[in-house]
Amino acid sequence: MMSTPRLDNFTTLSPDEECLGDRHWYAFLCSSLITFFAGLLFVLTWRIFAWTLCQKTTKQNQNSGYGGSNAFAPAYTKPPDAQIGFLTYAQDWAGGMISGQTTTGRILVVIVFLMSIASLMIYFVDSSTEAVESCENWSQSTTQQVDLCFNIFFMFYFFIRFLAAPDKLSFLFEIFSLVDYFTIPPSFVAVYLNRNWLGLRFSRALRLMTIPDVLQYLNVLKTSNSIRLCQLVSTLISVWFTGAGFIHLVENSGDPFKNFENRQQLSYWECVYFTLVTMSTVGYGDISCHTTLGRIFMIFFILGALAMFASFIPEIIDIVGTRSKYGGSYKKESGKRHVVLCGHITYESVSNFMSDFLHKDREDIGVELVIMNRKEPGLELEGLFKRHLTQVEFFQGTVMDANDLHRINIKEADACLVLADKDCEDPDAEDAANILRVISIKNYHDNIRVIIQLLQYHNKAYLLSIPSWDWKRGDDAVCLAELKLGFIAQSCLAPGFSTLMANLFTMRSYKTSPDMPQWQNDYLRGTGMEMYTEYLSESFVGLTFPEAAELCFVKLNLLLIAIEARRSDGSENSIIINPGSEIKIAANIQGFFIAESADDVKRAFYYCQQCHHDVIELRIVKRCRCRPESIVPKRSERIGSSISRPSLNNEVKDFKDIKEIKPTTALQLDVVVGEVQKFDTTSMFHWCPAQTLASCVTDIEHGFPYVLCNHVVVCLFADAHSPLIGLRNLVMPLRATNFHYNELKTVVIVCDKDYIVKEWKSLCNFPKIVVLNGSPLNRANLRACNINLCDMCIILSARNSNVEDSNLVDKEAILCSLNIKAMSFDEVADAVQSLHRSASGTMQQSFPQVTSNVNAGRRGVSSGAAVPMLTELGNDANVQFLDQDDEDDPGTELYITQPFACGTAFAVSVLDSLMSTTYFNVNALTLIRTLITGGATPELEQILAEGVGITGGNSSIESLALRDRCRVAQIAINDGPFAEFGVNGCYGELFVYALRKFGILCFGLFRFRDISLSLAQNPSGKRYVITNPLGDFPLLPSDKVFCLRPFEIFERQTTRRKRRKRGKLSNVETGSNYD
Repeated sequence: MMSTPRLDNFTTLSPDEECLGDRHWYAFLCSSLITFFAGLLFVLTWRIFAWTLCQKTTKQNQNSGYGGSNAFAPAYTKPPDAQIGFLTYAQDWAGGMISGQTTTGRILVVIVFLMSIASLMIYFVDSSTEAVESCENWSQSTTQQVDLCFNIFFMFYFFIRFLAAPDKLSFLFEIFSLVDYFTIPPSFVAVYLNRNWLGLRFSRALRLMTIPDVLQYLNVLKTSNSIRLCQLVSTLISVWFTGAGFIHLVENSGDPFKNFENRQQLSYWECVYFTLVTMSTVGYGDISCHTTLGRIFMIFFILGALAMFASFIPEIIDIVGTRSKYGGSYKKESGKRHVVLCGHITYESVSNFMSDFLHKDREDIGVELVIMNRKEPGLELEGLFKRHLTQVEFFQGTVMDANDLHRINIKEADACLVLADKDCEDPDAEDAANILRVISIKNYHDNIRVIIQLLQYHNKAYLLSIPSWDWKRGDDAVCLAELKLGFIAQSCLAPGFSTLMANLFTMRSYKTSPDMPQWQNDYLRGTGMEMYTEYLSESFVGLTFPEAAELCFVKLNLLLIAIEARRSDGSENSIIINPGSEIKIAANIQGFFIAESADDVKRAFYYCQQCHHDVIELRIVKRCRCRPESIVPKRSERIGSSISRPSLNNEVKDFKDIKEIKPTTALQLDVVVGEVQKFDTTSMFHWCPAQTLASCVTDIEHGFPYVLCNHVVVCLFADAHSPLIGLRNLVMPLRATNFHYNELKTVVIVCDKDYIVKEWKSLCNFPKIVVLNGSPLNRANLRACNINLCDMCIILSARNSNVEDSNLVDKEAILCSLNIKAMSFDEVADAVQSLHRSASGTMQQSFPQVTSNVNAGRRGVSSGAAVPMLTELGNDANVQFLDQDDEDDPGTELYITQPFACGTAFAVSVLDSLMSTTYFNVNALTLIRTLITGGATPELEQILAEGVGITGGNSSIESLALRDRCRVAQIAINDGPFAEFGVNGCYGELFVYALRKFGILCFGLFRFRDISLSLAQNPSGKRYVITNPLGDFPLLPSDKVFCLRPFEIFERQTTRRKRRKRGKLSNVETGSNYD
């Protein structure tokens, strides 16, 4: 019997196992090394060849005479021009292809990055499904075929980079060049051997470090923090994945010197987990390296990766932790407009602005406020934003950066508003910074409307140098010095005017209560009045302005104060305030009203003579059938929220056509010492030849030689180092030509002479200015200038921004106010004052006497508390220290406090509301300027921009006609033509009588707070302002009337004075002071 052989120890091998019996990993690795050394040899050979050729060329040049020592050769021989060869052209082309300077280069860089990531993904797939080395047929492997295509592209990109490299040897050792060596050649070897070796393909993960560059090319990363964060994260991830790839390779292969017997099966993602645990120093120990190569690698990996991890992670956390939550982009909602607010963003400035801009009575509720500032908001400001969460968005950045302007979508913004730092140490530097912000905004988008706050008047000229700055488009500048001092100057003519105007352009709501005093209810009702613009209906066409104003007041309960006039020469429209009976209303004329709400003003637009002539209920005045729908202007044109002015063909007479003044009459009015008084070139202000400061300055030590009455005293706290206040803006309204020369009030400035030296160039051409060198806190200085006989005492200060406690910025002004109130002007004080004058009798001959023809026999007040004063405050909270007798709580808002209601205090913070007023009503700021500046024109601003100051001009019929414009005044009811209304009279009767008889437009009352006391017992400082009272409001004999009186009232009543010899009437007829 034949035996059968035993097959127990015989095993049949599979084709794959038989193929892997002979490994070829060295072939893949050698292909990479051979490629690297071949490239290195090529570069070195090329350098040796180039060096040899260069040496040969140098010797030829020396033999031919270039640079040689031949005695017969010229001293200098220009070598031939270098020729740009093909290699230089090729290098430039290749450099443009791989850089981000061109569109093609950026596209190529992005494509290379995406293909590197795709190749890395293929490696992830292969490492999860295949062994380190496999015998898979290349023609049947889709991943190998795709990877080969990628590597062919990478090879061409490598040659382009090599060609563009200025230093070829350094290029060979770059990290991305090494990646190409160890990934591109093995892919071709795999095709030849029909094998696949994962090898060093994991090194493609190093391409992740190019993510920051790619994102910068795509304009995704714009800030330094985002770029740095992306660099840290991409570097950390690429090192992490690369280390995991090497561990996966050696652990799954084993040590070659141990015949690969110590290998262990680890997936790539287990290796990722292992390297992360090792980098973070956690080291759970569940996975470890078995191979010697793996352990050696981990020694160096721990040293490098641990240091990197310890350095990168804290920096990443710091960047992420300090990343602002206000760093996003604004997303505009459909149907909403947004306004950008920038500049000086603090709680004080923004709260004052937002209280008016976001007021509930605003008709335009579809406006969102976008605020941008370089610093993050403080807790107080952040709380303010949260209270207006749906209306306000804050972004951290600067308008000087185009990227930040893009974030806030400035191109679609309705306007951009720039706030100024009112307490800065250098106003000119602050204005320059804000003007630069405007330039940046206009450069980015030249069609945007910009409204800027400026501190100094003369800096407005720089805005005209911006090419895209256009006043007609709605660009405007709110000059704080001009407006603040303009309000104060008009308060010298009509005490309390600054409070009245501040309440008009500020949006406020009021609630009367029977528990409050009557004076407070009357005042609060006036605070609810605002300025509005509206087009007049066709029923007003043909009426004179006084007739239209009377109709609006009597029938519509509206106060019409001005109209928009179109000039016959087709130039820009202008605003005429109380123009008189010479002007007739044309069609589509825009009027300026004082009313409680925009809905009330619409009554002027809807009024129809046929349908509404006998209406009693004002709410019935709506659009009637007589008014077709087609003629109704758009809402944005009616309310004034649009900056465009309609094109109107009807014409109104020009200023010079309103009234023709005879030259002889006008010249006879202003003759002083036989000389005709001169005006400036615009004929808007009284002018005199430049005076030296020495001729106008004096002090009590050398004697004060002036006898003053009905003058203005300016107590100014400033020194040689103080910033400019801009006193020209205070003096100009008091020197307007709609005053006769004998009506001009002498201005006495009590301050340090060293400060006036800086301002004198802007003041030297105004007449009747006296400078008293000394401190306003010195009572001797105050008595010397007859402060008890002045019409107004103004207290100003150049605040020091370096004061740590903001409550101390007004310390000098408050002390001065309290010091004046504590003074007594009885017989003893008069004797002391006379003693001062007699001691300086010898000095009086060298100075001219300055007296006033107006009320020259005035006795004056006996107590300093009765001196009319107006104190400017930098901090609203300090108003509580001005009047010790008031009953205001410390936290009371400024406008409700008694000093502000009485017109004895003014804070520059109220001017923040003018920014929103200017935005919502494009004509509001022009109207306010016309009222308070006395006639400042764009022509004058151009003259002042040249830096030559105000220049004189010659009087002519045209220039004298420009004097015929109204001015702010205050008339006492008990001492004038209105005395009959003081007893049982009402405000409506006074309004109609003054308008019909004298062309005077009344718009408010100045009433004693305590009406139970007699006229002699009430100090002047205890009056309060009532804005636009109702027609049935009862009058008192002690009341004073705020009014806009025309210039021609003087001439109109001169002839009447000849017929009627009443003393009370003569005071008004001669244009005297009604106080």
